[in-house]
Amino acid sequence: MPNRSVHWPPDWENPKVVERNKEPAHASLMPFPDEEKAFKGEREESPWFILLNGEWRFRLVPNPYSVPEGFFKEEFDVDEWDVIPVPSNWQMLGYDKPIYTNVVYPFHADPPRVPHDDNPVGLYRRSFEIPAEWKGRQVFLVFEGVDSAFYVWVNGELVGYSQGSRLPAEFNITPYIRIGENTLAVQVFRWSDGSYLEDQDMWRLSGIYRDVYLFSTPNVHVRDFFVRTELDEDYVDATFKVRVHVKNYSEQPAENYRVEVKLLDAEGKPVFDRPLTQVIGRIKAKNEVVLEFKQKVKNPYKWSAENPYLYTMLITLKDAQGDILEVESCKVGFRQIEVRDGQILVNGVPIVLKGVNRHEHDDVRGKAVTLESMIKDIKLMKQFNFNAVRTSHYPNDPRWYDLCDKYGIYVIDEANIECHGLANIRWIGYRMEPANDPEWLNAFMERCIRMVERDKNHPCVIMWSLGNESGYGPNHDVMAAWIHHYDPTRLVHYEGTIHVAPVLGRIPEIVDVISIMYPSIKTLIRLAEDLNDDRPIIMCEYAHSMGNSTGNLKEYWEVIDRYRRLCGGFIWDWVDQGLRKKTEDGEEYWAYGGDFGDEPNDGNFCINGLVWPDRTPQPAMWECKKILQPVKVEPIDLNAGKIRIINRYHFTDLSGLDIFWELYADGELIQQGRLPKLYTPPGCSEVVTIPFTKPKPKPGAEYWLMVRFKLDHDTLWAGKGHEVAWEQFKMPFKVPPGPVVKVEDMPSLRLEDAGSKAVISGVDFRLIFDKEKAQIVSFRYKGSELVKSGPVLNVWRAPTDNDAARMAVEWRKFGLDRVVHMVKNVRVEQTAPQVVQIYVESETRAPDVADGFSCRYIYRIYGSGDVIIDSKIVPSSRLPPLPRIGLQFRIPGEYNMFTWYGRGPHENYCDRKEGAAVGVYSGTVDDQYVPYIMPQENGNKTDVRWVSLTNEEGIGLLAIGMPLMEVSAHYFTTEDLTKAKHTFELKRRDYITLNLDYRQSGLGGASCGPDTLPKYQIKPEPVRFKVRIRPVSLKQMSPMELSKQRIQD
Repeated sequence: MPNRSVHWPPDWENPKVVERNKEPAHASLMPFPDEEKAFKGEREESPWFILLNGEWRFRLVPNPYSVPEGFFKEEFDVDEWDVIPVPSNWQMLGYDKPIYTNVVYPFHADPPRVPHDDNPVGLYRRSFEIPAEWKGRQVFLVFEGVDSAFYVWVNGELVGYSQGSRLPAEFNITPYIRIGENTLAVQVFRWSDGSYLEDQDMWRLSGIYRDVYLFSTPNVHVRDFFVRTELDEDYVDATFKVRVHVKNYSEQPAENYRVEVKLLDAEGKPVFDRPLTQVIGRIKAKNEVVLEFKQKVKNPYKWSAENPYLYTMLITLKDAQGDILEVESCKVGFRQIEVRDGQILVNGVPIVLKGVNRHEHDDVRGKAVTLESMIKDIKLMKQFNFNAVRTSHYPNDPRWYDLCDKYGIYVIDEANIECHGLANIRWIGYRMEPANDPEWLNAFMERCIRMVERDKNHPCVIMWSLGNESGYGPNHDVMAAWIHHYDPTRLVHYEGTIHVAPVLGRIPEIVDVISIMYPSIKTLIRLAEDLNDDRPIIMCEYAHSMGNSTGNLKEYWEVIDRYRRLCGGFIWDWVDQGLRKKTEDGEEYWAYGGDFGDEPNDGNFCINGLVWPDRTPQPAMWECKKILQPVKVEPIDLNAGKIRIINRYHFTDLSGLDIFWELYADGELIQQGRLPKLYTPPGCSEVVTIPFTKPKPKPGAEYWLMVRFKLDHDTLWAGKGHEVAWEQFKMPFKVPPGPVVKVEDMPSLRLEDAGSKAVISGVDFRLIFDKEKAQIVSFRYKGSELVKSGPVLNVWRAPTDNDAARMAVEWRKFGLDRVVHMVKNVRVEQTAPQVVQIYVESETRAPDVADGFSCRYIYRIYGSGDVIIDSKIVPSSRLPPLPRIGLQFRIPGEYNMFTWYGRGPHENYCDRKEGAAVGVYSGTVDDQYVPYIMPQENGNKTDVRWVSLTNEEGIGLLAIGMPLMEVSAHYFTTEDLTKAKHTFELKRRDYITLNLDYRQSGLGGASCGPDTLPKYQIKPEPVRFKVRIRPVSLKQMSPMELSKQRIQD
């Protein structure tokens, strides 16, 4: 490492030093030898590109002072070093350990100092070949991402230094190389002063984790270019502008070089009549000239997230003889971003951002995310109706922006600046946050400028964000001023400004949009109604999706739709940041903070995703898809089939969608059809008539109309037939009531009431009721045992992450997790030959808590085998809002087939059920388990009419809501789910826990945000509910028909 006498304090502890010998930032580019290759834009096809990914020699030492002397020298023997892949994070390969922390720094905070003794350093070595064809040319070495700081040597000579983990570091290595074999050495520090600006909520991982490559250019080279497109006042015609930087790297002046600019459409056809051309008279040695090109374009295709049309710009550099020296290419989207009347406009049209925050994460590779993973992400986002991404909280891999350009995603590009852990800390001799400290201004500006310079040509980028959770101070003002001057075509975003409004009396004007995190709906409305500010409002983070979460999304979007200035939001966040790990027995699971012995850690607070680490969508994704869908349907006159179809696209009419309708009777499809093609313009609506034939009503039946909107063509992100939107309506047909079953027509019952048991026998069934336990302990049908035990009052659920953050503390305080059932009175009587009634009074509470539940149950057992359980539950008024109120049974494990008539097919809750249609669904009990990384309440179904659990012979138990209930079934107990901290800790029981709930509390988002909305909470008030259970044999009777029967006493 550098001698102390050369640099002290060392570069990696000096905020004034952010680089040494690094090239100025520029747009992503690659020189090609001809226009054909440039148009394709595949850098691997350029003869002037060499990818250095692959096997590197590696050694990890515990600190900078343990680095072997001269390891970077060519003669230093590294044959005994390990071989690792690059890109990678060394912690993911078994070196050192991953650390997950949200706010607290992973080392003692004393900026700009970082640990000296415990600061692992990764040493990398490899050789590379410089081809003879590169002789006499410039050669550049690019590291697209290295965490956190590094020195680089070529052939034993120090080339430079860089920090700032999320942006490229480029070095001109022409003076250091030779034709043939060369030696490259890199020294990477885990911690540097730059780590104080990289305190994001993520795994702290180190190493060379993005691509490393060489590229070669002529000595006169197009070093940079900046494309701008400006639309006229009618947003029809455009002005194409490009600023081109040409640098002469040689020792001699260059004369009469020519730059030609072409614009090609998607088919490769020229847009201009002739290339835009300028001749450079003279460029001094080591100097640079800037050329400005401008051209009117008649009505170009416009770029938007819905229609991401891309042109290709080619910049050709020719020498004085007219020979092509290089061709560079860039995708161009004609689009204009502006703010007007409190709204964000794209091409003159107000847009709403249906966004999500995305960390770069791979469960095996850490931050070394593959292109295949990125494509999977962006396809899923498009399929689930997202149109925007915030790159939380740093510039992403440059390929991500290419994909967003191509697939159509609006991007908030965020600077790699977060110092959350310094927010409330004060040190002796250091009394300011970095945002207020001029010593850190250079670091702030370097991260800002390099981000903008790299990503400035991407049409997908509509806002520059100054970072995240870094306080607010003059350094932010300077960043914003530079951006507004350099790139007035985009908006500036920074959520931190809202926190100084109470002090300043306003939100600083440096931002073009007002941004807020996790507001309550009331707060959002208050902001929208503020007449003192007319800037657009976005939620840069909301709907914290930790575990089983994302409740009341519907209510947020109802408010967004109501207020002009509310321009959408970004859900936190996209992917669970779990890392794949194995138990000693070889069972795989996803690990979180603390699982690697990492201290400090924030546990499973990194598990906030809408998709699991392998990108499997979680149930909440279906709610997002429904709420964000671009087509809305409203009923006009359902009896006559009249509905209103509303186009909520911003730029697209409805002609690209096929519209299908289906009419169901109790889940059975009885009619279907296809509507004529609609050409409804964006923002408009049409009334259409569904041409169904009104069916002859079946007694007790429910009729449902489903309208589906599907792609009529293939797209990059989904194939023809992909369902974009749907709406379901319960039809208001007059339907006669279901058939009556008279008690007197039922077979008689035999009651044996002796001692602690009451035995009720009927045709093909026998029920045993334990009077001491006040529950059924046997319910046999045709020799098969249907019930092991139950029901018991259930007022507990395995806390969700949102519960654990707030309400579960109160629940445990009142003992809801440890209630016992104290039987006060049981009375059994045969009220008719066909009816036995059991009356139960009990109290349910924790032994050490005075407040609980007074309970009264009436069981009516009928000769038909039906058992109606009438429950009256009176909670103590001093109890907090409750997790649930319901009945719990234990069912023998053989009844694994789970069929229900209610909302599905995926898990749903009272505040997260918009994306679940009512229907008849079937699967196994195992299928109902949702494997949240931190086990918790899961698998619930709402608005359930009936549910059956049957065995392979079709025999089992049928439960019928009177009228509706919530249902879940698992091979785990509630206690199992409560105690487990990882999925591997759950062991499958040989019985099923069946929950028939009157109601379960909503999910909300309280792990980081407001509580569950009051209307979705269960207040401690008296409730009465009924459920009906009975045996069922699918070969003899239909659960649907049985559910329609009404018992008449």
